[in-house]
This record gives sequence, structure tokens and C-alpha cells, in this order.
Amino acid sequence: MTQQTNADDSLEWQRRFAAAANNRAWTLAEAAARSAQEDAEMLDAAHAARFLWRGIGTERNAARAELLLGQVHALLGHALPAMRCAKAAFAFFSGGDSLPWEVAFAHAVLAHAACVNGDAALHALHYGKAAEAAQAITVPANRALFEATLRVVPKPG
Repeated sequence: MTQQTNADDSLEWQRRFAAAANNRAWTLAEAAARSAQEDAEMLDAAHAARFLWRGIGTERNAARAELLLGQVHALLGHALPAMRCAKAAFAFFSGGDSLPWEVAFAHAVLAHAACVNGDAALHALHYGKAAEAAQAITVPANRALFEATLRVVPKPG
């Protein structure tokens, strides 16, 4: 019984650490401005969240962490990793069994990655689809989180 209790405690702590890393990275990602130290912290937190969620979470948790990492790389101007992560997350969330806010975020992050990669057409397409998908977000807290993210995605044109 003690070993099972210890394993349960370990998983609970890993979930807490994953959630804390995820929340910290998103908070920094939504900021209008960050210091170089905050940029480094944001990237570290996003990587930590992805690492932890891949080990203890569901496919959805892992895809959400990939979405976060795509946004963070886009914010930092890391074109190739931003696009790789954004495409992976988009593939999951456009698969049909996603919540409206997940679809909207997937479009927004893909738009941001496309912008950083210099793909104006893809940027404009997914920025527009993000704004359109946001109309289906009915939970005010989810809508506010989405809008905070979209604010830092450059507008097309």
C-alpha cells in the first residue's frame, strides 16, 4: 500500500508541476513585454510543461503543451520550432473532438508561427480562422484567455 501511495503522490506532484509550468509560460506569453530573463523563463517553463505532460498526461494534455511551445517559439522568433509545434498541435485540435477554445488557439498559434516563418498567406488564413473560431467560445474566462493570446499575434497585412 505504501508503494502505491507514494506513486500516487508522485503523479499528483508531477501534475502540479506540469500545471504550474504551463500556467507560468502562458502568463509570460500573454505579456505585452518581457525581459530577456523572462523570455528564458518562458521557454524553460514551456519545455518543462511539455516534458511533464508527455509523461503523465493524456494526448490532449501533450497537444496543449505543444500548442504552448509553438506560441513561445513564435514569440521568440524561432521560426522552425514554432511551425513544427504549431502544426503538431493543429493536427490534433483540428481532428474533430476539440473544444471551441482549443480550435481557436490552434489557429492563432499556427498564424503566429506562419508569420514568424514569413508565410503571409498562411498567416492571414489562420488569423482569420482564429477570429472566426473564437465566436464559438462561450465561456467568458476561455474567451479572455484567447483574446490575451491573440493580442500578441501580429495582425496580417
